[in-house]
Amino acid sequence: MNSFNTKEIRATNIRYEHGTVSRNKRAKVLGQGQFRGCTVWFTGLSGAGKTTISFAVEEYLVLKGIAAYSLDGDNLRHGLNKNLGFSADDREENIRRVSETAKLFADGGIICLTSFISPYAKQREEARRLHEEAGLKFIEVHVATPINVCEERDVKGLYQKARAGIIKGFTGIDDPYEAPVSPDITLHSYKDTVADCVQQVVSYLQQHDIVPFDCVDTVRELFVPAHKVEEVRAEATTLPQLEVTKLDTQWIQVLSEGWATPLRGFMRETEYLQALHFNNIKSIDGSSNQSVPIVLPITAEDKDRLKEEKSVALRYNGKTVAIVRDPEVYEMRKEERCARQWGMVHKEHPYQELVFASGDWCLGGDLEVIERIRWEDGLDQYRLTPNELRAEFKKRKADAVFAFQLRNPIHNGHALLMTDTRRRLMDRGYSNPVLLLHPLGGFTKNDDVPLNVRIEQHHAVMKEGVLDPESTVMAIFPSPMMYAGPTEVQWHAKARIAAGATYYIVGRDPAGMKHPGTGSDIYEHSHGRKVLTMAPGLGQLTIIPFVVAAYDKTKSKMDFYDSTRHDDFLFISGTKMRTLARTGEEPPPGFMAPSAWEIMSSFYKNLNKQS
Repeated sequence: MNSFNTKEIRATNIRYEHGTVSRNKRAKVLGQGQFRGCTVWFTGLSGAGKTTISFAVEEYLVLKGIAAYSLDGDNLRHGLNKNLGFSADDREENIRRVSETAKLFADGGIICLTSFISPYAKQREEARRLHEEAGLKFIEVHVATPINVCEERDVKGLYQKARAGIIKGFTGIDDPYEAPVSPDITLHSYKDTVADCVQQVVSYLQQHDIVPFDCVDTVRELFVPAHKVEEVRAEATTLPQLEVTKLDTQWIQVLSEGWATPLRGFMRETEYLQALHFNNIKSIDGSSNQSVPIVLPITAEDKDRLKEEKSVALRYNGKTVAIVRDPEVYEMRKEERCARQWGMVHKEHPYQELVFASGDWCLGGDLEVIERIRWEDGLDQYRLTPNELRAEFKKRKADAVFAFQLRNPIHNGHALLMTDTRRRLMDRGYSNPVLLLHPLGGFTKNDDVPLNVRIEQHHAVMKEGVLDPESTVMAIFPSPMMYAGPTEVQWHAKARIAAGATYYIVGRDPAGMKHPGTGSDIYEHSHGRKVLTMAPGLGQLTIIPFVVAAYDKTKSKMDFYDSTRHDDFLFISGTKMRTLARTGEEPPPGFMAPSAWEIMSSFYKNLNKQS
C-alpha cells in the first residue's frame, strides 16, 4: 500500500498564512506556563485497550490542570470521517485526516491523544514527520496486547465475524498489523492496570519536559540512598549543628517520607510566601496544593551563626537525623503567619502557642534525611510511608482507596459512615474498595486522646468486626495537628493523595476547635468540606461529605440522622463521650464496640487517679 501523500495539494491559488500568536502565548492563555502541545499516538489491534487508556490519560491530565483531548477512531467516523469506509484507500485517508487534525490540536497547545489501529508503519512514520516538521513532538505508543486477549475482549464480535469471513480486511485476521519496531512507549494492558498504563504515559511526558513533575503520581522521598548513609553521616560530624525539637522532627518525618511531595525540604522564603498567601506552590516541578507552611524556625543567634553556611546538620535528642543543603535564612512574622494560616491570632491556641514560642527566623533548604525517623514507642509498625501504603493497596488488589482521618476514638457512627462509603463505591462498580483508616500521629493538644490509646481502641473496633480488617488498612499519619480548619484540611487531603487515596471522607468542622478565648467554634462547620471541593490541585480526589449519624433510640444503635424523627435521636458529642468515660458511666448500647469502650473508660479512669 502507498502511504498518504501529505505534500499533494490539489487546490490552486492558495498560500499558507502564518498567524501572529506564538505557541508560548497560547500556553499562557491556557494557564499552563509553558507550551505542552504534542500528539500521543496509541496504536494496536482492535480490542487492545487503546481507547480506554487514551480516555484515562485524558481524564488524568485534565484533573491535573493540563489541557488534553482524545481523538478516537470510532468517534471520528461519526463526524469528520463519516464519508470513509474501510477500503485500503479510505483507511489511508482516515489516518491522513487524523494526523492533520492531531497536529492542529498539538499546535494549539493541547496534548492530543489519538487511539487508532493505524496498522501500517509507513502511515505512522508520515504522521510523525508531519508533526516534527512543524516542530511538534510525536509520541508513538504501542498497546501491545496479544490477539488472543483482544479476541476475548471483543464485545462487538468483530473478530468472530472476521474469522467467519463476514468482515473482510480485518486487521490481525486477513489484513496485516505492522507492529512498531521502536515505539516511544510500549504498554501491556493485558497484565498492567489502566492506572499503571496511565502512569507510564505520564512519566514519559514528564521525562521529556512536556508535563511538570507533579503530574506524575510519584512520591518524592528525601532519604539518603542506602549506599551513601555512612558517608553522609560522617560528613554531618564536620558540619555546623542545629538542635531541633520534637515538632521539627515530626515535620522532618513528613517531608522525608514524601507526604508533602514535591517539596524538597523545609520551605524557602518563596515557597513559604506562596503557601501563606496562595495555599499553593509553583516551581520548576509545576503547581501543587500546599495550604500550610512547613518551616524550620530558628533563633536570631542561630540565624547569625548559620546564614553563610553551605550545609547544616540537624540533630534531635543528640542524634544527627538530616542535613539541610544550600540553606536560606528568612524572617517569619509570627502574627502575619497566624492571621493568614488560622484567620485569627491567639497565643493560647495550641499550635500558635508553639509558633510564638519558636524563633523569629526560618531555615529553608533541600533536606537529606539520613535514615527513617523512628519513635520507638511500640507504634512504628503502623507508620507506613506513602509508598508502603501504595504497595499494600496493590497487594490487596484495591481498585479504589477511601481515606478517613481522625484524631478521636471511633464510635459506631464513624464506622457506619465508613462501611456505607464502601457500599456506595461498590454500587458505582468498584469490586474491592479499601479503607485507609488514618489517625493523625503528630502533635495534638493536651486534652486529645493519646495516640497509643487511640490505636488500641481502633484495633478493638476491627477485632469486633465493626470495621472489616480485610478491607481496612490502619496506619498512622505522622503530621502534627495545627487546628487550622479549612486551610489545614486541604493539607490533610493532599497528603492522602500521596498515599494513593482517590476518595476522602471529610467530617463536620474538620481540623477545627473551640476558640480559646470565646469558647465558640473558630470555623463554620461546613466550610472545610466546601473548600475541599473547590481547592486547586485536589481535583483528582473525590470528596465524600460526612453524613450526620446519631444514636437512634428506637433501634438502639447508631444510624443516619432523620430530621423528620428528631426526637428519636440522641446526639453524643466528643465532649459528652469523654465525660461519660471520666465518670465511669456507660454509653447507650450500640454506641461503641464494648471492648473499644472499655479501653476508653480505662484510660480516663487512670487519668482521674493520676490527677
